[in-house]
Amino acid sequence: MAFSFRQVRYFIAVADAGKVSVAAANLHVSQSAVSAAIDKLEKDIEAPLFRRRSNGVELTYEGHQFLTHAQNIMAAVSEATRGVRRSGRSLRGKVKVGLTYTVAGYFFPQLLMRFSRSFPDVEFKLVEKQRTQIEEEIVSGELDIAVILVSNLQNVGEISSRVLIKSQRRLWLSADHHLMNEDVVELSQIAKEPYVMLTVDEAEKSALRYWSATDYSPNVIFKTSSVEAVRSMVATGTGITILSDMVYRPWSLEGQHVEVKPVAGQVHSMDVGLIWKRSKEMNPQTKALYTFLCNNFVDTGYGVGEPTQ
Repeated sequence: MAFSFRQVRYFIAVADAGKVSVAAANLHVSQSAVSAAIDKLEKDIEAPLFRRRSNGVELTYEGHQFLTHAQNIMAAVSEATRGVRRSGRSLRGKVKVGLTYTVAGYFFPQLLMRFSRSFPDVEFKLVEKQRTQIEEEIVSGELDIAVILVSNLQNVGEISSRVLIKSQRRLWLSADHHLMNEDVVELSQIAKEPYVMLTVDEAEKSALRYWSATDYSPNVIFKTSSVEAVRSMVATGTGITILSDMVYRPWSLEGQHVEVKPVAGQVHSMDVGLIWKRSKEMNPQTKALYTFLCNNFVDTGYGVGEPTQ
């Protein structure tokens, strides 16, 4: 099996955009070039990566698996070309990092592993807390930096932030659900169905933010703080939900399939990013972590402020 870095980069762009035309525009190349690269990549790895829909494309199960590997490839190249290893001596010290539940479970572990390979002498103190507690401890200086869902950040006066990824929210439903016949699902259609509401990490608050902008509301039959409980209930057809791609997995713990559909309207993304105290100077090891994480997501660059040098 052999494929090029360009194919990997184009694949990630299409996965992020959901449309070949949008990905091509973002890459500043022709649509035919992107299509040809994806077609060749699928032939090279002998698996379909996308399902073609009338309104765009969506990842297959094999596509979701390959996306993780593709992102690791891009991250490795970023580390090699824009690495943050300090020259001349090994970086030492402790970094106190705050994490919210979703970040700790679905985002941070692999990044921490790669950072630790480059900086084996940096010691981490990781704490999982609610966003409000993390904000308080960032301001008090108990935490050096945190990775949270920054769209819920409140204390923007004392805290700076930088978005790392914007994870699209989509409808989760069972493979035999009647809404599978729709290319794009309206919130008005979703409101008629039994809905499973995730509550952890202020997920309910975030969901009601876009529901409140409509004349509809979800028909909530169950609330839970467990993503896996949501996944299982959706897979069995008990209800449907809207959650982000970052926490999506195509199979429940029982081995039943979970499908996804795009949602029409202003359903905002789930934004994961860094926060730090605006007036506090970062120590070298915290700055190294900050730079490492930003370099792994070089195509985003959303944020407010930069660290104090």
